[in-house]
Amino acid sequence: MGPVVHLEGKRVLVVGLARTGVATALFCAARGARVTATEERTAAQLGVALESLRKAGCVLELGGHRAETFLQQDLIVPSPGVPANHPELASARAAGIPIWSEVELASRFLRGRLVAITGSNGKTTTTSLVAHILAGAGKSVILAGNIGSPLIAHVDQSTDAGIAVVEMSSFQLELIDSLRPDVGILLNLSPDHLDRHGSFEAYARAKMRLFENQTAADAAVLNADDAAVAGRAPARPQVYWFSRHEPIASGAFLRDGQILFRRDARETALLSCGDISLRGEHNLENVLAAASAAFLAGAAPQDIAAGVRSFPGVEHRLEFVAEIAGVSYFNDSKATNVDATHKALEAFSGGLLVILGGKDKAGDFTVLREPLRQRASLALLIGAAAEKIQTQLGDAVPIERAETLDRAVALASRRAQPGDTVLLSPACASFDQFENFEHRGRVFKNLVHALQTEARAAAPARKV
Repeated sequence: MGPVVHLEGKRVLVVGLARTGVATALFCAARGARVTATEERTAAQLGVALESLRKAGCVLELGGHRAETFLQQDLIVPSPGVPANHPELASARAAGIPIWSEVELASRFLRGRLVAITGSNGKTTTTSLVAHILAGAGKSVILAGNIGSPLIAHVDQSTDAGIAVVEMSSFQLELIDSLRPDVGILLNLSPDHLDRHGSFEAYARAKMRLFENQTAADAAVLNADDAAVAGRAPARPQVYWFSRHEPIASGAFLRDGQILFRRDARETALLSCGDISLRGEHNLENVLAAASAAFLAGAAPQDIAAGVRSFPGVEHRLEFVAEIAGVSYFNDSKATNVDATHKALEAFSGGLLVILGGKDKAGDFTVLREPLRQRASLALLIGAAAEKIQTQLGDAVPIERAETLDRAVALASRRAQPGDTVLLSPACASFDQFENFEHRGRVFKNLVHALQTEARAAAPARKV
């Protein structure tokens, strides 16, 4: 729990009324705050969520923001989708009004220990795996954050003996104040959200804020194989590294097919690499990080091994959907940046038809030229970034401008041969054509299942 904050009677402005904003407004109202919620969308666009806010006594300002409202508050909590440099927020900051992210506010009330995970890629898989291991080890676990359910919605469930395992984005971390995880994990750093942060350095600084309030009593788990991470070790917490490539003086590494954890010159075998069913070398890194965090949080090696063996994976992350006429279909809609797609491509040996595109986040798609040249027979481009992707890929791989996901799936199904794989791994955000990456992934899976139904219907009846 962070420094105590009393909300009763305080004027609190919640900016943005998506899932996080609604949960934050209701949380503050339940604690006696005088809540105003402001949103650019209209009442007609927001729908049913407004009724619960009205019943809670929240004042609603819809259809745009009023500058004067921002200057009349004791605390402002923007939703993650609201840029930290929003003009009204900048004015409030200049007036000395505290501006906190939802995870910062939640941390002031949260009971028990906090394990927080960030990074450019692998956050959802690692967060889910840590929670899965700890729950299997008999711990009382809350799974929350950028993974789907806001942490603030789970505060009332937290206990002194419990552990909150929370995925945190750069958007959330850039507006913390005192948030202090007992165990903080930084998986990797690669260019992402540059359209929001402006530069890689600014993006990396936001990620590194995860560790700024930690003390020597806390643990930081970092990727020794990632050059951008290795050069940014925090000074105050106990630092534990993880590596696929070399032994580590303090942290997790591989030897003779086992994952070992070294602490205070003592080595503990946590699990065998044979326990890992997740596809791709990047998922080996995720397991190294998750096993380290779970061990530091008190899980025994046998529980870590059992948890990794039984982990089903994460929806929309290299998720197998179906095999149709010898062609495999994988949903990697969570790959919303170039590095995530690069890692996904490396998880396959070849025979790929890859669906790319969406809303560009200032990504450099030239990075994908070589893995596509080596592994793919066709790239199908969709969405607003299609022109840029085609230009940057050049002649690395044959290209088809499909424009929409349904057309891309149809084209891929016609071009693919038995033994091939159709992979949705867009390297872009989804907001040009979809509500979010989950929506995009669900649409892809529905399209594939429709193909599967058609194939079954067209198959000749078997003789009895």
